[in-house]
Amino acid sequence: MHRLIVIALVLASLWGGYWYVGSSATERAFAAWVADRQADGWVAEAADIATRGFPNRFDTIFTDLELADPNTGLSWVAPEFQILALSYKPNHVVAVWPGTQVIATPEQRVEFSGSDVKGSIIVAPTADLSLERSSIVLADITMSSTAGWTSSMERGQLATRRLENGNNRHEIYFEATNLTPASSFVQSLDANDLLPPVFEGITLRANVDFTAPWDRAAIETARPQISYIDLNEMKAKWGELELWLAGEVDVDAQGIPTGNVTVKARNWRQMIEIARASGTLAPELVSTVTGALQFVAGLSGDENTLDVPLRLSDGRMFLGPIPIGTAPVIRIR
Repeated sequence: MHRLIVIALVLASLWGGYWYVGSSATERAFAAWVADRQADGWVAEAADIATRGFPNRFDTIFTDLELADPNTGLSWVAPEFQILALSYKPNHVVAVWPGTQVIATPEQRVEFSGSDVKGSIIVAPTADLSLERSSIVLADITMSSTAGWTSSMERGQLATRRLENGNNRHEIYFEATNLTPASSFVQSLDANDLLPPVFEGITLRANVDFTAPWDRAAIETARPQISYIDLNEMKAKWGELELWLAGEVDVDAQGIPTGNVTVKARNWRQMIEIARASGTLAPELVSTVTGALQFVAGLSGDENTLDVPLRLSDGRMFLGPIPIGTAPVIRIR
């Protein structure tokens, strides 16, 4: 019995030493990362960086954290940010964001609030810490911008998984319930009573190729850009309007998409009215587009349901043979 007690005490001492060394190294590594960002010209400040969680966790808490990238003008301010990890599995972390934080770009400042914002992140056990899998949950989210718009979401989830194909490809899943779009957009439609202010639900499944891995360099140097999207499915229900999209799109170095997406829409005339009210579709094209799509819908035997290709080419969008506007530029800041 005496020998077992001695062995237990020795093992406890060794583990305690390991935890102390590991927690100290964790604090130093995060402090060094902040100092390196300052040397690169960032605004990078934290009032305190402390690691706790003895004996089985390395829980690091940043207090009054502020980061700003001078190359993009993107900044983030949070009163507290937590990175939680098991001491025997440090490449699997849980990130916990505060109830209120601020994200800013050169164009606007957005206050972001939520009752539950946390994520599970698994990175490769290598120096570059490339992302393997992630899952982020969001609850009771509200956003308020200095540009004059507000938005909200009751609940959402984002999950990613890196696929082994050599193209920096990630499988991405997103869903949201009771999503209120930006108020500036909704207000442009209210006068016409086109739609209720809240999306009942949105689901997206896609495989996305990036120009580089999502690793330390993605934060420290430059964000990887999207080069290809395989949209398996995007579904949305907004009032009586139901949308379903699927297709493949290549994205060039300037963020211009090229490809074909199948669009299926129930009660599709509301889609035309939304495009007209929001300015996406020129008023002089409304009659032409409506007539053409009514003909296409009639071919399926259901005039309320549309099944038509959306073509993106040379920076323009075409719904069937009809030009409907400029294609969106796909860029990550």
